[in-house]
Amino acid sequence: MANQEHLNKLRAGVDAWNQWRQDHPQITPDLSGATLTSADLQGANLTSANLRDASLMRASLQKASFDGANLRDTNLAGANLSGTSFDGAIMDGCLGCP
Repeated sequence: MANQEHLNKLRAGVDAWNQWRQDHPQITPDLSGATLTSADLQGANLTSANLRDASLMRASLQKASFDGANLRDTNLAGANLSGTSFDGAIMDGCLGCP
C-alpha cells in the first residue's frame, strides 16, 4: 500500500514532487498500489520509486523517469510514454510497459 505522504506529494503536482525528490534523495517513494489513472505526470522523477500494483492507465507520462523503478504488475495501458525512460526498471507483469 502506498505511503500516503508520498502520494500526497505527487498529487500536489509534478513541480512540487520533483523538488521534494531533489530535496530528499535518500527517500525511496512508495506508491505501490496507488490509483493514478489519467494523472498528468509529465516530466515526473519517479526514479527508483515502488509502483508495484499501481494503476497509471491513460496517464500522461511524457518525459517521466522510471529508471530503476519497481513496475511489477503495474498497469500503464493507454498511458502516453513518449520520451519516458525505463532504464533498469523492474517490469515483470507490467501491462503496457515497453
